[in-house]
Amino acid sequence: MKIALLPGDGIGPEVTAAARQVLDALALPGLVLFEGDVGMAAYRRHGHPLPLETLEMARAADAVLFGAVGDPEGDTLPREHRPEAAILGLRAELGLFANLRPAAGWPGLEDLSPLKSELARGIDLLVVRELNGDVYFGAKGERTTEAGEREGWDSMSYSKSEVRRIAHTAFQAAGKRRGRVTSVDKANVLETSRIWRETVIEVGRDYPEIRLDHLYVDNAAMQMVRAPGQFDVILTGNLFGDILSDQASAVVGSIGLLPSASLGERTTDHGTFGLYEPIHGSAPDIAGQGRANPLAAILSLAMLLRHSLGREGDAGRVERAVAQTLAGGVLGADLGGEASTDTIAAALVSNLLSLS
Repeated sequence: MKIALLPGDGIGPEVTAAARQVLDALALPGLVLFEGDVGMAAYRRHGHPLPLETLEMARAADAVLFGAVGDPEGDTLPREHRPEAAILGLRAELGLFANLRPAAGWPGLEDLSPLKSELARGIDLLVVRELNGDVYFGAKGERTTEAGEREGWDSMSYSKSEVRRIAHTAFQAAGKRRGRVTSVDKANVLETSRIWRETVIEVGRDYPEIRLDHLYVDNAAMQMVRAPGQFDVILTGNLFGDILSDQASAVVGSIGLLPSASLGERTTDHGTFGLYEPIHGSAPDIAGQGRANPLAAILSLAMLLRHSLGREGDAGRVERAVAQTLAGGVLGADLGGEASTDTIAAALVSNLLSLS
């Protein structure tokens, strides 16, 4: 089993180091770890946010554990050299089209949610976001209008085959959960969304046991605040998924608790190849202060163990150790506590070992 560790920028190295402590505690037989540069850290060393050697390392691995990319120093660089180009490049080069972002409340932390506690307790949803299409990967540019103004433009598009494969992912995920898919689009005004909705309906016929409904994205955002417990699996495109998954983290109460998995069609000897990362980003304002919450990175590791290494038992142990750590009151600043990154990691490893 081979895992590529790509810590990246900001708090990425800190939370990835904590996840590595968990890996060490699991003592998985035959596990080999590689570490590579990515993001602004890679640009400083290699002149590119995604060096070829890092990409080849990722291709050779069974899974990638990713920290975060993003640095204010990169904001003035050409688009292709900005830190964020690394994660977009990895998704495209590795064929990672399906982003899974679970969001669920943790017992005892309901007060962290801006919603009423009774609403927060009902949150248990999975956002299935398409990763390789939409405006992020469409043609884009800048031009001058006839009036002499600068004008930016971005192209949104989806082919039926792109929608079909992400729809299958969502329906299959719903089959392992509560059997409901809510497809989110803007079919009343966007041609891209019209094709999206029609294709999702077609795919849904292959899953008669799954309930399918549709929401416009503005209504979906409202419903996530009004009654988040109604959602099981939310299926949507790249742009809407980016926004709604971050909103899901807000209604749960902390972005520091939410993991993600980016999967493709490639399989290995152990499972489905994927890239796993916390969704909180690089948080440069707290980098190096020992204040980062590593639990989202550790929960991302649990997803890696489940999907890419086929180790459901170990994934469950990690998740139970996270629950014990939170129940024990070992909370970082984002959760209203004072525990440092190292303190949280140490408590979690202790709880993990007690479960062995």
